[in-house]
Amino acid sequence: MESTTYTAASYKSDQSVRWCPGCGDHAILNTLHKAMAVLGVPPHMTAVISGIGCSSRLPYYMNTYGFHTIHGRAAAIATGFKVANPQMTVWQISGDGDGLAIGGNHFIHAVRRNIDINMLLFNNKIYGLTKGQYSPTSDRGFVSKSSPYGTTEDPFIPAELVFGARGNFFGRSIDVELATSQEVLVAAARHKGASVVEILQNCVIFNNGIHNAITDREFRADRTIHLRHGEKMTFGKDNDKGIVQDGFLLKAVEIGKDGYTMDDVLVHDAHCQSNFLHQQLAMMDGKELPLAVGVIRDVEAHTYDDGVTRQIADVRAKKGFSSLRDMILAGETWEVK
Repeated sequence: MESTTYTAASYKSDQSVRWCPGCGDHAILNTLHKAMAVLGVPPHMTAVISGIGCSSRLPYYMNTYGFHTIHGRAAAIATGFKVANPQMTVWQISGDGDGLAIGGNHFIHAVRRNIDINMLLFNNKIYGLTKGQYSPTSDRGFVSKSSPYGTTEDPFIPAELVFGARGNFFGRSIDVELATSQEVLVAAARHKGASVVEILQNCVIFNNGIHNAITDREFRADRTIHLRHGEKMTFGKDNDKGIVQDGFLLKAVEIGKDGYTMDDVLVHDAHCQSNFLHQQLAMMDGKELPLAVGVIRDVEAHTYDDGVTRQIADVRAKKGFSSLRDMILAGETWEVK
């Protein structure tokens, strides 16, 4: 049987893409198509499941199985789908509102259970589909239609939720960084277990430029750091800055100044079992320390779906069940007349 080579076009549907011109979702969709081509999983072995929101339109634009579900329930439905179809590759698409507000409990429990799904979190810090209300990731003081005098609450930081739920894979990218996004999406899909990829995305209508302090080309190199496993944590336009250990914390330094050399710069270990350093890296915000993009944590662990599959096989072998009816009637039964 001849092998099939897939291209990005193999995963594109014939539907017209209905996002606002300039929306960051276009770039993410393009990158996802390319990542799927690299992975080479056949379209009929792939499912894309979303909740509600602008990002959740994405399944319509995929030549795969797709399910546009209800608000906040994408992770729950993706979990059930994966357990029932363990051979399938499952992508879950959510925005910061869909995934972290009404879907917050489903999000953390999918991560805790380590279900083998790829969770993409589009973070534009706004409710776009419902026209501009503040979201769980909006910053304190943010002025929006639902907070005309500024929010009086602090936001969720997606990475913090992932690590709090004992997540084993966390990556981050920016919508305009297509090569980085593709790299992270491919790594997420190859990871066995729950993978979470936060993508900083721009809403040109209701929150235009929200990530500019990090994404602007003028200073992006100095305010972001691309982490790669096994490589030194260096950054900057001239790659002359690095991350070093400062007691229990991290510090950004200029290499060659104040006594710091390349030997002092940390080497990224995405596979370290301890998440202590991974969490510090993920929490860097582009101010005193550069925002980390790339694969920050990638650790293997037991997965929920494998555990369920093994358990079913063990029970069938011990009990001799061949169907659900056999199992139900195996215990004490009685007739009601």
